[in-house]
Amino acid sequence: MQLDTFQVLADPTRRRIVEILASGEHAVGDLIDRAGVHQSGVSRHLRILGDAGFVTMRPDGTRRLYSLRPEPFRELAGWLDRYRALWDARLDRFAAAVERRERRRNRQ
Repeated sequence: MQLDTFQVLADPTRRRIVEILASGEHAVGDLIDRAGVHQSGVSRHLRILGDAGFVTMRPDGTRRLYSLRPEPFRELAGWLDRYRALWDARLDRFAAAVERRERRRNRQ
């Protein structure tokens, strides 16, 4: 089963794991402690994140160290950039409307 980026990141536990991994490479035990999820849950979420290309695993003796891969985040940023102009234009219009309102208030 292939999940799209938004389905993968929609889960709050997976987002928490991604946030933890944003600080660097972590062992599963550290993710269990910091995410507050049982080992089976962390393993399941790491498998989903790995299948979707978000994380990579590096063996280190008996430990498995997980880290984020930048490519899916670049793709997500590229997708969002297509809509940034739309948001920026709306925010610019909103800022102009607020400014006009403030000028009217100051005149009164």
